Amino acid sequence: MTIKNDSFGRFDFVGKAWLFGGISLFLTIASLIYLAVNGINYGIDFKGGTEIQVKFAQAVTIEDLRKSIDDLKLGEVGVQSFGEGNEYIVRFQGRTGKTDKETNEILNADLTQIRGVITTKFASAEPDIRRVDTVGPQVGAELKRNGLLAVFYCLLVILIYVALRFDYKFAPGAVLCLFHDAVITLAVFVAVGKEVNVAILAAIMTLIGFSLNDTIVVFDRIREIEGHHHEKGFGFVINRSINEMLVRTLITSGTTFISAICLYVFADGTVEDIAFAMCVGIFFGTYSSIYVAAPLVLLMEKLNLKKARA
Repeated sequence: MTIKNDSFGRFDFVGKAWLFGGISLFLTIASLIYLAVNGINYGIDFKGGTEIQVKFAQAVTIEDLRKSIDDLKLGEVGVQSFGEGNEYIVRFQGRTGKTDKETNEILNADLTQIRGVITTKFASAEPDIRRVDTVGPQVGAELKRNGLLAVFYCLLVILIYVALRFDYKFAPGAVLCLFHDAVITLAVFVAVGKEVNVAILAAIMTLIGFSLNDTIVVFDRIREIEGHHHEKGFGFVINRSINEMLVRTLITSGTTFISAICLYVFADGTVEDIAFAMCVGIFFGTYSSIYVAAPLVLLMEKLNLKKARA
C-alpha cells in the first residue's frame, strides 16, 4: 500500500481500487463455482434426519461406534467427537417411504435400532443418551427455502434502505459488498468440511449486519466530506473518508475478531462452527468495507457522470 504525498498524508486506497476489485471479483466467482460444483453439506436442519448426542462413562473409540452403527446398514451415518472426551454426535438421514407416515415409521424404527446398539453393545461403557433431535425431510426442505428467502429479503431491504438514506449510487456497492462477504464465507465454511445448518445461517445473517455497519459508517463519512470538499473530486472524498474511518474500523473488527477466535478455541460443537464462520466473515467483511464498497460507489459516480454527458 502506498502513501499519497499530499497535505493529509493518507493511504491511497482509490489508486489500488482496480487491484482489490479484481481480487474480490475473482474470489466471489471462485466461491460460486466451488459451491456449484461441490454442493453444500447441509445439516439435518435442512435435509432432514436424526441427531443423537451420547456420552460414555468409559472409553469408546469413534471407530468402534461407527462400525457398530454401519453394520445396521441404515444408509449414510456420520459419527463425530463432541465435548471433552468419550462424547459423540451420531447423525443419519434415514430412509424414506412412499408417504410421510411410512417415512416416520421407518425413521422411528431406525432410531430404535441405533439406540439399541448403543445401549446394549456398549453397555459396559455406561452410555448416556443426552439428546435426540429429529427433523422430517419436508420440514427440512421448508427450512432451507425459508432460509434462502430470508437472505434474499434481507439484501433487498438493505438495498432500499441505503438508497433512501444516502443516494442510489451507494446502494449497489453495499449489497454487492454483503453478497461478496456471505458467498466467500459460505465457500470457506463448506471447503473445510463443515455442515451448514440453521445456526450457521444465523451466523451469516449476523455477518451481513456486521459488514453493513462498517460500510454505513464509511458511507456516512463520504456524504459528510463530500459536502465540504466537493470541488476536489469524488475520488479525493472517498479516499479521505476511508482513511478517517480506518482506525475505527480496524479496532472494532479487531476486538470482535479476537472474541470470535476465543470462542473458536475454547468452544465446541455448534458454537465452534458459528465462531469459525464469524472469524472468516469478519476478516472478509472488514476487507470489503475498506476495499470494495467505497470504490464501487466511485464507479457508480463515474457511470452517472458519463451517462449525464452522453
